Amino acid sequence: MDAASLSAFAAGLALGLSLILAIGAQNAFVLRQGLRGDHVFAVVMTCALSDALLITAGVSGFAALAEAAPWIAPLLRWGGAAFLIVYGAKAALAAWRGGEALRAADDGAAGLRRAVLTCLALTWLNPHVYLDTLVLLGSVASRFEGRVWAFGSGAVAASFLFFFALGYGARLLRPVFARPAAWRVLDALIALVMWSIAAGLVWGG
Repeated sequence: MDAASLSAFAAGLALGLSLILAIGAQNAFVLRQGLRGDHVFAVVMTCALSDALLITAGVSGFAALAEAAPWIAPLLRWGGAAFLIVYGAKAALAAWRGGEALRAADDGAAGLRRAVLTCLALTWLNPHVYLDTLVLLGSVASRFEGRVWAFGSGAVAASFLFFFALGYGARLLRPVFARPAAWRVLDALIALVMWSIAAGLVWGG
């Protein structure tokens, strides 16, 4: 890799990390799965691969489709808001009931399927992810003429690094979450995150 490509890769890595570090619905879910040790690899791979697909589309100039089909944005906005409201309600109910502590992961197919589907919904029904990947990363990538794929590779690497660090690094907090009270606090915070994002989608336009 030449110096120009390395510079583009570093720029993509830095921008990708800066965009993904913000606490959001997807990150909160990955953190929760990591704390429980519940299908962590499947969840972090789902997040990272979804980001990789979106970033690839963004650096390929796919953002023009959103301009050609204006109905896509409101569909994503209302669909995402509805999902986040429901998911936030589930977290709020768990916080109210309490009684949860770390337990062995459910290894059944239904548990894995539910985790992956939830992760996909939190990713693909969030309009902000399209703004970050298709629009923002796509527009910045266009500045690296001849090096767009190096830039995109850096952004993809940022997603893989972040999600694997979050999912598997969460185990360091497991002693804290051996107590049911800690889970009640986490579930309450997750509910607030989900509802605040949903409110932003509904009233933010």
